[in-house]
Order: sequence, then structure tokens, then C-alpha cells
Amino acid sequence: MKLSFWFSRAFLLNRSFLWLLFIINFAGTIYGYMWYENQLLWTIEQKESWMLPFVPDSPTASLFFSIAVLYLLFPPKGSNVFVRWSQTIINALAIVCSIKYGIWATVIIIAGAMQGDTLNWQSYMLMTSHLAMAVEVLLYARFMKLSFASFTIATAWLLLNDTMDYTFGIYPWLPKTLQEHVDTVKLFTYLLSLFSLLAGLLAWKLFRQKE
Repeated sequence: MKLSFWFSRAFLLNRSFLWLLFIINFAGTIYGYMWYENQLLWTIEQKESWMLPFVPDSPTASLFFSIAVLYLLFPPKGSNVFVRWSQTIINALAIVCSIKYGIWATVIIIAGAMQGDTLNWQSYMLMTSHLAMAVEVLLYARFMKLSFASFTIATAWLLLNDTMDYTFGIYPWLPKTLQEHVDTVKLFTYLLSLFSLLAGLLAWKLFRQKE
């Protein structure tokens, strides 16, 4: 079997594989929110409850992708404008958020290790799962209903989230070795949001042209 088959429409849009993809991502979403439990509780105690939606980043990204997979399994019928717009926005959020946080978490773990933080099995598990988030949306972008407007809205959400994180101190907890480098992490985070927009647009436009 040719390698190209594993990247083909026939394989990636196979309903059995899509269901497997949904189950894995939805399970990862639940695990991700559980991972953020302590920070969510800390936010309630130390900050304001309305900030909670801005705290868990990666699990929210995988939630968006899980919904995007459901759109592939059950394409909305009809021409309802709200349904079509909500689909394109969810799809765009799935792409830019998964690229951004998939790369962000991996780089932060590696950067922490380079500063002396100890890597364990969870570190490697997190790097593998987060990189998979970025790769899968790049593969599926060409199958999604998207628009430039939806990418703009999704990127605005990323930049708003970044601003909330570093204005109110609710960014994902960093390795201890990086706590003195928050300003550098902040700059990297903003730049990565913009990079995620460009990567998502390229995956959508270039890969789709090869279909």
C-alpha cells in the first residue's frame, strides 16, 4: 500500500477512522480539562470566575476539533446562514487553536528542559499528543468549510486569549525554570498566534488545490 494512501481523502474521510479520531480527541479533551483542574480552582479563588473560559487552552482547541470532526461525519444540510457561519468559525478555531497550542506546549516543555527542568513520561506524552493536534488539523483543513472571515475571527479569539492570559496572569502554568522568562514566553505566544493563522490558511488553500 502506497504511503500516499494514508494521506488520501479515501482514508482520512473514512467514517470508521473519523469516529476513531473523534473518540481520541474527545477523550483527550476531557483529560485536558482534568489536567487544568488545579488552575481552574486557583482562578476561582484568586481571580474572577468570568476568566475561566480563558484558562484551559489545549483542551478547548481539541474540543473545537472534535466538533469539526462531527461536522465531517454529519454535514449540516440546508442553507441556514447561522449554521453555515457557525460551522466555518468552529472549523477555523479548530485549526488555528490546535496549531498554536500544539506547538506552544511542545516548545515550552523543551524550553523548560533546556533550562534544567526534568522530563518524565508525562512530558513526552504531552509533547506527542500536542504535536498530533497540530498535524491532524493541517491534514484535515482541506476538507473543512472555511472562509477568510472565519480565520480572522478565530485569530481574534487567540489574540484575546493571549491578552487575557498575560494581563491577568492566567496563562498556562509554566515549568519552574521558565517562570523568570514570562515576558519572552508572552512574545513567543503572540507571534505564534499569528503564525498559526498563516499556517492554517496555507494548509487550507494549498492542500485543497491538490484535491
